[in-house]
Amino acid sequence: MNIDFEKYVEQTVDWVVASGPRVVLILVLMLIGVKLSGVVAGRIFAVIGRRRKMDEEYKKRADTLSGVIAYLLSVTVIAVAVLMVMTELDIKIGPILAAAGVLGLAVGFGAQHLVQDLISGFFILLDDQIRVGDVVQIADKGGLVEKLNLRMTVLRDLAGNVHYVRNGQIGVVTNMTKEYSRYVFDIGVAYREDVDEVVKVVKQVDEELRNDPEFGADILEPIEILGLDQFADSAVIVKARTKTKPIRQWAVGREFNRRLKKKFDEQDIEIPFPHVTLYMGQDKKGEAPAMNVAMQKG
Repeated sequence: MNIDFEKYVEQTVDWVVASGPRVVLILVLMLIGVKLSGVVAGRIFAVIGRRRKMDEEYKKRADTLSGVIAYLLSVTVIAVAVLMVMTELDIKIGPILAAAGVLGLAVGFGAQHLVQDLISGFFILLDDQIRVGDVVQIADKGGLVEKLNLRMTVLRDLAGNVHYVRNGQIGVVTNMTKEYSRYVFDIGVAYREDVDEVVKVVKQVDEELRNDPEFGADILEPIEILGLDQFADSAVIVKARTKTKPIRQWAVGREFNRRLKKKFDEQDIEIPFPHVTLYMGQDKKGEAPAMNVAMQKG
């Protein structure tokens, strides 16, 4: 027993001396490779960005694709390092790979959703439907895209809730911040108001807002007046829309509404509240029936 134990210790020491440094080197290189994956992915798009205009839309797509590429490179580096360490440990890789293939085939039949997620994620990235930093509506959930990979999309809504949406569940993508954004105004005024005057005031507020250094850079075009849209129960609705930089439509829209309310107050333009007019009707002689009103003490 002592001889066998001494022999075992001797073999272990020989392996540590011969293969130990190589294993440590492999692990160190693996860690370095994982760290460099993100750097390499970022540098690729940085070099491409120098050859073209680095606008906000390109930056969004570059950030998204660089994250996915860094993830794939990291997985590849780790897989190669594991195989090399197994070789140093004298573990036969062939049978393991064969078993992994059979196991992967068996798991594949039970992991159809995972395959669907990966394929859907690939085409979402290929078609540039969603980028990190976009505000989207997908799978009945909406919010800011914080993370996107081949398997899932991570959203954070206005209340701070985080939604994890599998890419395979995404059927329709509504991207509210692709290239530019719009804010639609439904401006209700009283029936007694002159619509042309209302339109003039709306354009005046838009011009003031575009000349404001805080909001002017976010507005891409003068406001578009679509006209008198409908006759509502208590108001006439004038529809308009403005074009802004991506994700800035809500800030611009809220400020526009604030200024428009103040301007309407100054011009004595009424923004009506719902009210009811009681009409008793008339007969052929132009006479209205009497309305009996009874008052009771409470």
